[in-house]
Amino acid sequence: MVSDISFDIAGILGPGLMILSSSEYLNFKIWKQVEATTVYLNGLVLLIGGLVIIKYHNLWQLNWALIITILGWLITLLGAYRMYFPKAQQAQKNRISDLFLLLLFLMGCFLTYQSYFNYH
Repeated sequence: MVSDISFDIAGILGPGLMILSSSEYLNFKIWKQVEATTVYLNGLVLLIGGLVIIKYHNLWQLNWALIITILGWLITLLGAYRMYFPKAQQAQKNRISDLFLLLLFLMGCFLTYQSYFNYH
C-alpha cells in the first residue's frame, strides 16, 4: 500500500524533475563558468530539499514510491557534496550527461503520472 504522502511528494517532485532536467539540457552551457558561491547555494537548496523528502518519506517498501526515498537520499548527498566541494569541476556535456538528464526526465514523467493519473 502506497501512502498519501508518496502521491503528494510525487506530485511535486515529478514535475520538478521534468522542468529541471529539460531546462538543464537546454541551458547546459551556463555551468561552464560558474562561481563557487553559486554552486554552494545550489548545494544548500538541494540539501534542504533532500532532507525534507527524507524527513517525510523515508519509506523503504518495494513499490514505485521507493524511487522517492532513493531520490531524497541522492539529492541530499549531492547537495552536501556541492557544499563541501563548490570548486569541483562541473559535469561536461556529453552522452553520459544527456542520458542522465533523460533518465531524470523519465523519472519525473513516471512520478507525475503516479501522482496525477494513477492516484488510488
